[in-house]
Amino acid sequence: MLRPEKMCRVSVTGSKRAMEQTIEAVHDLDMLHVTEYDGSWDGFEPGNSLEGTNEVSDKLVTVRSLQSILAVSEEDAGPTRVVTDEAIEEQLDEVRTAVNELDDRRDDVRDELRAVEDQINTMAPFVALGIDLDLLRGYDSLSVVVGEGDSDEIEAVLADSDIETFELFTEDGVVAVFAQADEDALQDALVGATFSRLEVPDGEGDPSTYLEELEHEKQQLESKLSTVEDELDELRLDHAGFLLAAEEKLAIEAQKGEAPLTFATTENAFIAEGWIPNERYEEFERALSSTVGDAIDIDRIEIAEYDSEGHAESHEEVEREGGNGGEPVGSSVDAPEPESERQPQETVADGGVITMGDDAPPVIQDNPSGVRPFEDLVEVVNRPKYGEFDPTVAFFLTFPAFFGFMIGDLGYGLLYLALGYGLYSKVDSDVLKSLGGVGMWAGGFTALFGVLYGEFFGLHQLGEIVWGGKPPMHKGLQPTYSGYALAWLTMSLLAGTVHLAAGWVFDFIENLSHSLWDAVTESGSWLLMLFGLWAWVFSGANGAAPDFLYTAEAGVFAGNPYAWGFTGLPAINLFTIPGLGAPFSAWLVLFFAGLVLLALADPIEVVEFLNVLVNVLSYTRLAAVLLAKAGMAFVVNLLFFGAYSHDGEFHFLIGHGPEWAVAEYGQEAIMFPGLIHSGIAAALVGVLILVIGHLLVLVLGITSAGLQGVRLEYVEFFGKFFEGGGKRYNPFGYERNYTTED
Repeated sequence: MLRPEKMCRVSVTGSKRAMEQTIEAVHDLDMLHVTEYDGSWDGFEPGNSLEGTNEVSDKLVTVRSLQSILAVSEEDAGPTRVVTDEAIEEQLDEVRTAVNELDDRRDDVRDELRAVEDQINTMAPFVALGIDLDLLRGYDSLSVVVGEGDSDEIEAVLADSDIETFELFTEDGVVAVFAQADEDALQDALVGATFSRLEVPDGEGDPSTYLEELEHEKQQLESKLSTVEDELDELRLDHAGFLLAAEEKLAIEAQKGEAPLTFATTENAFIAEGWIPNERYEEFERALSSTVGDAIDIDRIEIAEYDSEGHAESHEEVEREGGNGGEPVGSSVDAPEPESERQPQETVADGGVITMGDDAPPVIQDNPSGVRPFEDLVEVVNRPKYGEFDPTVAFFLTFPAFFGFMIGDLGYGLLYLALGYGLYSKVDSDVLKSLGGVGMWAGGFTALFGVLYGEFFGLHQLGEIVWGGKPPMHKGLQPTYSGYALAWLTMSLLAGTVHLAAGWVFDFIENLSHSLWDAVTESGSWLLMLFGLWAWVFSGANGAAPDFLYTAEAGVFAGNPYAWGFTGLPAINLFTIPGLGAPFSAWLVLFFAGLVLLALADPIEVVEFLNVLVNVLSYTRLAAVLLAKAGMAFVVNLLFFGAYSHDGEFHFLIGHGPEWAVAEYGQEAIMFPGLIHSGIAAALVGVLILVIGHLLVLVLGITSAGLQGVRLEYVEFFGKFFEGGGKRYNPFGYERNYTTED
């Protein structure tokens, strides 16, 4: 689980006469992650695509274009079908002709409609002006301009110009200027005024009548457009299934046809390399041999382990089958090549072999089904490298617990569980399904902690029912249980220490692949600093640490509500620091020893030595969010039900009214009488507050508890050991959705 599936490198060598058959067989197996040949071998060249691949690609482009025009979606697929080359050749041409014709008609109508709409938009000022359109143009001795502007200002600038005869017509800010002058002179005169010229439309007569004609023309064009789109929709319904199936068939053929581009080839032979899960090698070899026969040679070149940088660290020597481990690369049982084309299988110093491309294997994360929803959250940061720990399981073990601890309410937990199940079961998106799975786990832990806290939507009746009024845990919001809040702060610090230590332990194990010295200085140094500093804190930190972290006194107000007898760690003071008069604890020896080791590994990192303090303190957000969410739920219930205080405990007025609480404990005990007890109008407002308030707490639970929990994972935990950058396993094959070969 902490490591991806072990991969092995496989080489398939054979005669070119068997290449197409081999491609078919490998594609059907959908198992080999093909390595692209990098051109580094003498005498070998990248292969050429199979004959007819260009034609297939052209048809594929056509099919996808038709799908785009018709807006074909997966829902239009219908049943799977067998699609032959002849059917594609005949039906595709027919569909293309019909679709292109309708698409051209639609484009023409859209262009006409757009032009009419532009004309309609320009008519509004002329309708406001109210002058016939033919009266605004066509004069021999008059110039006419129409625009929007200030008529008084326009009249003033014209009066000061050389134009002697002019007249203005204005309405709602639209001005028509008639002047006995040429158009250029009129334009020059209007430069000094606030005036924006409008082009006079080509229509005739009353602008309102012309606008009605344009509106009618627009309706006709919209009707035509609707008709064309209906015809296109009919074509979509008739041919969507065929187009989806044709695309899938052509995509498969194109994929197969382009496969030789990744091969190393000579005139007579080819070599393909790639990665498959090691445990499936026998299945791969058996199936491929039974299909292609002796025309190819299948070899498991190596079973590799890689360090966190992706470099080959070690590999298992694999005896090449058939006893030809020393045979030349490029040889073929079916068609031996001339000596000039035979290349020796060279070896490198670590016992490996020279391969045709990138040595890094793809990554298949090896997690149980219940853990897999968390893989997408890990991939938000990055996919794990082949040689580093996969943090998915650690994420699974800690994030739901963090989330559930912070919210801790049976009612909210059941809602999160239901929402998660809805996403997981109802949506098609893999990412949303994964989020649904995460939501179900988070909701389950929220419900579990809710039972332990005895809370249901912030109410404490669950504790009365399940625990007889004495639940094993309290959130620490009430005065009589305030020590629990201090206890949760302590537990948050302890959880942070353990969580960070686990991250550095992972890093220590990974660094062991380099050397023990690297592991000790680069990772062990941080572990020593972490434990040294926090052991010193829990021993009292020379009196600087809060009492509740190490006090011997038991009780809720001391921060030790469970009376476990924790009295703090022994100080183990070695000597008194001269000049300061403060004792020097043996725990600090561990801290400074780690600091020295860190300086030996990388002096620059020494400036970050306080991370062991700051990172652990970040985990106090667990207790902070717990109290914040509990407080929000309490306020919502307080406003609706009302509550009274007695002996340091808060009690909601559910079974009694405020009068009863006043009679029993006095007026000063009432915290708030409750909207439900304040009349019908107030009760209705209270119901609204109750529903909206709890919905708000539910949503903020995701944005606060969820984001804070994820932050602790990504920033504090992952940062200690996880880098990522692995390649996704992408085998040569195709998952059929719309076609069948039977």
